[in-house]
Amino acid sequence: MFELHHLSAQDQWDWLQRGDVSPVELAEHYLRRIERLNPELGALSRVDADAALQRAREVAALPHSVELWGLPFAEKELSRRAGHPATGGSRFFAGTLAEETDAIVRVLDAAGAVSLGATTAPEFGFPSYTEPIGRPPARNPYDVRLGAGGSSGGAAVAVAAGLLPFAPGSDGGGSVRIPAAATGLVGIKPSRGLVPAAAVADSLAGLVVPGPLARSVPDAAMLLDAMTARRGEAVEYPMTLRAPDPGRLLGVAVRGEGRFAIGRTLQSPWDDAHEIVVSPEARDALRLAEEALTELGHGIEDVGMPDSSDYPAAFRTIWQAGAATLPVPDAALDEVEPLSAWLIRAGRALTAADLAGALAALGRYERAVLERLFLRPRLDAVLTPATALPPRPIGWWDLEDGARNFEQQVQYTPFTSFVNATGLPAIVLPVATTEEGLPMGVQLIGRPGGEAVLVSIGRQLERRLSWQRRHPPHW
Repeated sequence: MFELHHLSAQDQWDWLQRGDVSPVELAEHYLRRIERLNPELGALSRVDADAALQRAREVAALPHSVELWGLPFAEKELSRRAGHPATGGSRFFAGTLAEETDAIVRVLDAAGAVSLGATTAPEFGFPSYTEPIGRPPARNPYDVRLGAGGSSGGAAVAVAAGLLPFAPGSDGGGSVRIPAAATGLVGIKPSRGLVPAAAVADSLAGLVVPGPLARSVPDAAMLLDAMTARRGEAVEYPMTLRAPDPGRLLGVAVRGEGRFAIGRTLQSPWDDAHEIVVSPEARDALRLAEEALTELGHGIEDVGMPDSSDYPAAFRTIWQAGAATLPVPDAALDEVEPLSAWLIRAGRALTAADLAGALAALGRYERAVLERLFLRPRLDAVLTPATALPPRPIGWWDLEDGARNFEQQVQYTPFTSFVNATGLPAIVLPVATTEEGLPMGVQLIGRPGGEAVLVSIGRQLERRLSWQRRHPPHW
């Protein structure tokens, strides 16, 4: 039986434009699905049904031409909306309300979208899983015994299970791309500075950027276009790349044209620091993508990563230093999760020289990556696995030993964090399924500002492999 969520986000927008469905009717449809499915899936941590319906009625009076007119979404739990809980996913901040609204939320509101609430995130967004202690985990709709990745795990579950047409996430080390891979979605980590600058300015070393999760490449491009739109009344942009033309990426994604030089690698910057095992499932997904790209006429060549001996320690130092700034007193660290406490304690033990050395090391590594991957071979994109392992079972993570937990995260997803450290764009594409029917993805990394190439390649693969037609049982 046909239901509204079976439509793509673009098709839903078309229906709204023609008056085949109203913003209120669309919001009501998704709210009913959330009421029925969210208790099992843990996708949304907050549902604002009354406010959403009131917002939908207000949106009806806005110009229909705005990019996301009437389309439902939910902000990530780590984002602030004035007057709503601002816990950072932590029990320590229970009862705290936001005094202001974050830039990315204002931008999506100005685009005419209708917020239904907030999607579940782990404490402070640190982990690559979404299993907050004392709260329901975000369960993978393909198998609820498995996790959905993190830290935008709730957003991924909501989109994959048809509780939202698409969703914004944030990505500081893979937090959009990892859950996209785990739940069979497209996830884009944009170039540093392309979307609202406040998120980058507030992030040490510029690691964290907002990005979209969607079921198809055009839907992801549609949301990213709205994220990058410049509206003075919504937010100021003191430190961003030049704004692309309105709808540019969506147009590129719909066309899906071009032939490109693509590198391929199974190397990661963590290989010498931890035992990294790329699973047969990840290798199969990479092989499938490589074969399809070759058949589509793209050139594929093996490429090696630059020396990364300084990278693991430098990235870990930045991660710890960022945690050190959280307003959690030393005496209250037993009130946050062990991973957070480990990161905060380690960060507060660092010296200025430690931080300066780590920043310098990441700067050197960024230059080396750009030269090795994009200057000497003149590649347009680089293909890697999205994750080294299939989706992890809920409870797989060591929640007591912070150092071991960090190592597990690296072993699960060794290919994502260096993209943040270098400021490059990347897209995760759900190219394959395992014998058990679980999603497996690949990652394409682009040149600075190279989102158009990534969505072009992604759309070509999507046409060939038709992953947008695969859905979990909850669909």
